[in-house]
Amino acid sequence: MDIGILNGLIDLPWWGYVVFGLVVTHITIASVTIFLHRAQAHRGLELHAIPSHFFRFWLWLTTGMVTKEWVAIHRKHHAKCETVDDPHSPMVYGIGTVLLQGAELYRTESRNEETLEKYSHGVPDDWIERNVYSRYSWQGVGLMLVINLVLFGPIGATIWAAQMMWIPFHAAGIINGLGHYWGYRHYTVSDTSTNLTPIAFWIGGEELHNNHHAFPTSARFSMKWYEFDLGWLYIRALETLGLATVKKVAPQARFDWQKVACDVETLQAVISHRYEITTKYARTLKATCKQEIARLRAEGVVFHGMRGRSAWRSFRSWMQSDRTQLSAEQQAALNEAFARSEKLKAVYAFKQDLMKTWERSTLSKEELVARLEDWCRRAEASGIDALQQFSRRVRAYA
Repeated sequence: MDIGILNGLIDLPWWGYVVFGLVVTHITIASVTIFLHRAQAHRGLELHAIPSHFFRFWLWLTTGMVTKEWVAIHRKHHAKCETVDDPHSPMVYGIGTVLLQGAELYRTESRNEETLEKYSHGVPDDWIERNVYSRYSWQGVGLMLVINLVLFGPIGATIWAAQMMWIPFHAAGIINGLGHYWGYRHYTVSDTSTNLTPIAFWIGGEELHNNHHAFPTSARFSMKWYEFDLGWLYIRALETLGLATVKKVAPQARFDWQKVACDVETLQAVISHRYEITTKYARTLKATCKQEIARLRAEGVVFHGMRGRSAWRSFRSWMQSDRTQLSAEQQAALNEAFARSEKLKAVYAFKQDLMKTWERSTLSKEELVARLEDWCRRAEASGIDALQQFSRRVRAYA
């Protein structure tokens, strides 16, 4: 037998195998973020049949993941985020478990028929999905192994192993793990999602996890000029070729600084930009809270044994949280602080009142507009400069 055949049809230098491995694993990342995540799970875009079928076929070859299962598990993650029902929360399972055993958590949840039935609506259900991709899910990765061996010989098995590890490590581990554990946040959402930029741009935009949780149906994940969403670049290229249609992107805030009163337009804008407003509120009032906390520390005030800078940093984080997210001891510390500082009490109360504007309510639009206008009037009469400035910003939302 010709030894050349055993070594594969293609002979590359060592760096050629590396480049090939990086290219094929990146195609898999692109398939996950564009097809599974943005198009199927969140309906942020519609794909033409050509890229849609390519992505499905490629994911069958390189991951063995079933579209119905992936979509259902991801939708449940958003619906039950950071609770005991979240399929892969590091807050529940621990960061080590999600990082190293994220694929096992995925497989466990994929066997939950209730999850699949409740969260998988709208996914492909054609003949090839039922009779090939779903029925013979692991035969695809077996075929990928054969292809690699034929092309490259024994080194093809190493490339295949890297392909099989790529999504479990980056998606199940880094995104689901570090994306809820470490990084920076633009938006004060009700979960712990973070952005990992710029260290993980090769994940196709998935590293912008906090942005995604703030606007889950947006086809674009980047929100600031310095954020690079590689997946969005690919989507725009597909759109230019007529192979994709973007349905939703995160709204951009606009301001009319001539407005002197809240109206329905203000209300709609405030609700649309609620996470940005919550974050902006915390930043605007940060100096006020810092000054009050410094005053209390200088006076030697101690709440529930809290001492040192780290303890007071924890206190500031409690100020940004809803009371339902705090322990009884943390709530008691807040109450003690509010008894000593009217400013801290006002800053916290005004934030909670503002959040009621976008919480579920039986009030009409007119009643909500009146409530928002009343909030602005009270904020401007509070005597707190930063709160007065923030009120004027709220009125200007258009």
